[in-house]
Amino acid sequence: MSRQTLAIVIAILAVGAAILGYLYYQDQQTSGVEIKIGEGGISIEEN
Repeated sequence: MSRQTLAIVIAILAVGAAILGYLYYQDQQTSGVEIKIGEGGISIEEN
């Protein structure tokens, strides 16, 4: 395998890891309103 091919493979893997990291980050950044109903009554939280 030539150095150029190896560099391309590493670049593709790095871009893939960056994309997966970004998607995971976006998934963790949920926003909205959370409503809980329990023994203590109703709880409303804004995320």
